[in-house]
Amino acid sequence: MTQTQGSVAELLKNHPFFEDFAEKYRESLLECGRPVSFKKGEEVFLTGEQANDFFLINKGRVAIQVPASGGNPISIQTVRPGSVLGWSWLIPPHIWRFDATALDDVEGVAMDGRCLRGKVEVDHELAYELLQRFTRVMADRLENTRIQLLDIYGRGNE
Repeated sequence: MTQTQGSVAELLKNHPFFEDFAEKYRESLLECGRPVSFKKGEEVFLTGEQANDFFLINKGRVAIQVPASGGNPISIQTVRPGSVLGWSWLIPPHIWRFDATALDDVEGVAMDGRCLRGKVEVDHELAYELLQRFTRVMADRLENTRIQLLDIYGRGNE
């Protein structure tokens, strides 16, 4: 995939995650972003690996999954274009808590969590803005996990 830093800037500006995000913060985050792509079926990350990025999805879909012992992973959510993938970079010990697999060819921007952690250490207003947004992402993942568990539990009683 060929993208320029300009396209990273455009995605940051137009991505719903950064809607109403102050321009000064978007400019500050540019140096933390890089274009990424994943082929259909490729693992984006695995539970237990170091989590040092989050992803702004521009094209394609990614399945967020929980590994299941002795079987296929359980999908808890499908992330689509305009969504964010990954919050584990934010919370120590910075380990992925889910698996993520590309369901299609995927394009987007990876935001370097180490770079971002350095920025929020010195700019607490930026930290607050990011935390508000990621709290919504985490709440959404928790709700989807709850629904999936209820679905699995219900099937177990049939």
